[in-house]
Amino acid sequence: MYRFFIDAEQLNNEYINITGDDYNHIHNVLRMKIGENVLLSDGSDKEYEASIVEFSDDGNADASVVLKITDVHGQSRELPSKITLFQGYPKGDKMEQIIQKAVELGAYEIVPVMMNRCVVKLDEKKAAKKVERLNTISLSAAKQSKRGIIPEVKSVMTMKEALSYAKELDYVIIPYECAEGIEYSKKIISEAVNHEKIGVFIGPEGGFDTSEIESLSDIDGKVITLGNRILRTETAGMTVLSILMYSLEQ
Repeated sequence: MYRFFIDAEQLNNEYINITGDDYNHIHNVLRMKIGENVLLSDGSDKEYEASIVEFSDDGNADASVVLKITDVHGQSRELPSKITLFQGYPKGDKMEQIIQKAVELGAYEIVPVMMNRCVVKLDEKKAAKKVERLNTISLSAAKQSKRGIIPEVKSVMTMKEALSYAKELDYVIIPYECAEGIEYSKKIISEAVNHEKIGVFIGPEGGFDTSEIESLSDIDGKVITLGNRILRTETAGMTVLSILMYSLEQ
C-alpha cells in the first residue's frame, strides 16, 4: 500500500485533501481509482489507512484527491533511539546516495558538515539549494521505506557548529581509520543502544584530521574502528547505521 505524509492538523477534518506533487503522484503516476486505499502518516506513532472518495477540480492548480480515514494502526517502524548522522560533505552526488540510504536504515536526522578535509566548497546560497534537494530525497526515501517520519536534513554546519549540536545528544560515536581495538568498538556499539539520542560522525573522503578527532573526544565522543579495511565515506556511515538498526530493532 502506498504511503503519503500529511500535516497533523488535517486529521481534525472528516475528509483529507491532498494536493500538489502527492496529488499528481496518486492521480497521474499511480493512476489510482476511487475506493483504493493508501497509508497516511503525520509523524506520530500512528499510521492511518484512508480510502479515496473523490478527485476534485481535475486539470487546474487546485486539483486534489479527497480521502476518508477508514482505520488507524499503531506505528512500529521507527527505532527506539533517535540517530543523528553527522556526514562530512563529500564530492559529487554522494550526499544524495547517503541521504537515501540513511533514511532507509532508520536515521532520525542528517547533518551535512563542512570538515577540514572536505573537497567541496559551498557558499551559503548553493548550500541552501543543496539542502532543499536533499530533503526532497529524504521525503522520497521515507515514503519508499514506509517510515513514520520524514528525517530532516539540517542546514550545512561547520565542524564547530556540529560539535555544539552534538553536545545535546546522549552518546556520540566516531568511526576513524586510525583507531584500533575491535572488541572496544563492539562494547561501544552495545552501550550506544541504551541511549535515546545517538550521534554518528563520519569524515569526508580525506577522513578526519587529528584536531577534529581531539575536539570530538573533548565532548566525550567514542572513537572506534570498523575493522581492518578502509571504508569509503559513503560506506562507513551506512555500516554503523546498519549495525545500530539491527541492534535496536524490537
